[in-house]
Amino acid sequence: MAAQNIQIIGAGIAGLTAALSFARNGHEVEIVDSAPELSEVGAGLQISPNASRILTALGLGSALEAAMSRPAQITLASGRSLRTITAVPCGEFAARRWGAPYGVLHRGDLQGLLLNAVTAEPRCTLRLGHRIETADIVKMQSQGPLIVGADGVWSQTRRMVTGAVPPQFSGQVAWRFIVPADVVSGVLDAKNVTAFLGARTHLVAYPLAHGKSINMVAITKGKDPGQTWSEREIPADRTALLAAFSGWHPALMSILRAAPEMTWWPLFEMADGHWCNGTDLVLIGDAAHAMTPFAAQGAAMAIEDGYELAQAVTCASSGIGPALASFENRRRIRIAKARSRAAFNQFAYHARGPVRLGRDLVLALKSPESLASDLDWLYGYRATGL
Repeated sequence: MAAQNIQIIGAGIAGLTAALSFARNGHEVEIVDSAPELSEVGAGLQISPNASRILTALGLGSALEAAMSRPAQITLASGRSLRTITAVPCGEFAARRWGAPYGVLHRGDLQGLLLNAVTAEPRCTLRLGHRIETADIVKMQSQGPLIVGADGVWSQTRRMVTGAVPPQFSGQVAWRFIVPADVVSGVLDAKNVTAFLGARTHLVAYPLAHGKSINMVAITKGKDPGQTWSEREIPADRTALLAAFSGWHPALMSILRAAPEMTWWPLFEMADGHWCNGTDLVLIGDAAHAMTPFAAQGAAMAIEDGYELAQAVTCASSGIGPALASFENRRRIRIAKARSRAAFNQFAYHARGPVRLGRDLVLALKSPESLASDLDWLYGYRATGL
């Protein structure tokens, strides 16, 4: 398809990846976001090979390598005893097996390197401080052939898609914080990812700033605060956190008690609904299919969305409408598998009683090669055009 003028609502990971992907294919792109400036939000995230492969294809390989840490393994351990249950190899193993690196970095660093690339791209125009309402979207539809809604869980663009579904509270909440690696060196591994498992709860720790600090995410059941979290992070209720993790190893409890600047996030997800209007508007990322973080694929799926949408539109031979339908059908299958994996991980991570014992036995008997092969469909995925 000939070069088009593409309008993207939202300058998060999904929107910026889509903008860069469209621009690399020769399209003119305008990105609009309500934030007056793009600042660091959240904490760390994991970039698996299926996503790092795309970022490298977009010319961001060197910037990504400089920003992220590449852990040698992902360890699963008991939250009560700290005993290692099993480990999945990463590092050079991941790069060889899946053809791209696995890494961890701060969300703000990923958004920053995408933003730098978009800002340097002459085909991209970024407009900040512009809150988009329904009337604005209607006006935008008269100005260009395609609008991409990348405006997150509480998307305004979603209102324009018949059959789209609203987000639902998952029943899970996350406490997020960062600790200096030297302060917790006797307890946490500053070079690798560790998921501590417990009944109805789990705690993930992984390195940031090349091992100088450790990002921690504690997940358990919680209450729905409504939409207020979309405006700002909510101060954490340390009492509720400590109650949820009572009975865990004293060293981990000590870290939870002493952690500074902790924030609390409710986790929302979306059931299967429509992502496009069939003609000129499509949703990507959390706006289309927000999911829980149990498979650590939120950012990766957003990156895949942005890249594959640009490929679908660019390669379309029968108009944008059919291209959007094809994109949605293809991505829906992929997202459904990622959701299923997240649901399985939640069940396994939060198991208790006989199920926990069975889980530990099965995992302990699996070889590293077998554990890695279970992820081939996810990490080995090559987006359209790669």
